[in-house]
Amino acid sequence: METRNAILRPSLHSAAPSIQIPQNHFFSTLTKIPSPKWVSLKIRYSFSSHALPVKSKTQCRNSSEKIKCKGVSDIEEDKPKPKLRRKNLAVFVSGGGSNFRSIHEATLNGSVHGNVVVLVTNKQDCGGAEYARDNRIPVIVFPNKKDGQEVFSAEDLVITLRSYKVDFILLAGYLKLIPVELVRAYPKSIFNIHPSLLPAFGGKGYYGMKVHKAVIASGARYSGPTIHYVDEQYDTGRILAQRVVPVLANDTAEELAARVLHEEHQLYVDVAAALCEERITWREDGVPLIQSKENPNEYF
Repeated sequence: METRNAILRPSLHSAAPSIQIPQNHFFSTLTKIPSPKWVSLKIRYSFSSHALPVKSKTQCRNSSEKIKCKGVSDIEEDKPKPKLRRKNLAVFVSGGGSNFRSIHEATLNGSVHGNVVVLVTNKQDCGGAEYARDNRIPVIVFPNKKDGQEVFSAEDLVITLRSYKVDFILLAGYLKLIPVELVRAYPKSIFNIHPSLLPAFGGKGYYGMKVHKAVIASGARYSGPTIHYVDEQYDTGRILAQRVVPVLANDTAEELAARVLHEEHQLYVDVAAALCEERITWREDGVPLIQSKENPNEYF
């Protein structure tokens, strides 16, 4: 396949973004990790209707708005739900991109009702970028500077992502602070995965193996990944989902990292699926919850 040039909308700067479309196409396979000998925990919230009148049932609106429940006893049958369109996902990486691969494979096998339409990286030769090129996913290098001068700004990035009609942005090991312009352009639509149970062991300087070493040194008995909304600071956005794994007595940082990463892969796929199926609900106090696909009255 011949190399194609990406056509972008006019930007605030004249220089074109670094977007690369690969020539060859083959699907890389992700090495399977053996089933672990530990149990991860998920906390579920059940909104029971026992306290409500028998003839009434509860409906909750799934959107970026807060939960609003109302009786619907006067409705004899539910209206058919409109068919959901596939959502467009942008993934940001700085390294090997194993979470990115898990999400992409889930979009291909139908687990996630969306498409990864673009990859953003600050390291054009990292493993995640190579995987994207191999699978014909456009790659954007950001930040992008030449001779110390910015040639592709945050405003350019926003314009480019909008040209791809991006619905959600998933940070998967992206080590740069997200610019304010992007946070404001995509409110409640940018997510990050962190390898500890936030708010513990989070913030600037806590990433990768540094997190796991700090967890072990602290004597914490549990750790695990957290997926949270992205705001203008490191790791301070609202927590959306977590998985808990034990910290064993003789753990090394590498062993704990492998255990947490195994949970990361599944957790990010589950969250991406919920986003694309519009199953995120907000409580009145501003806490986001994920509605169970199998049981609409159950949240976690």
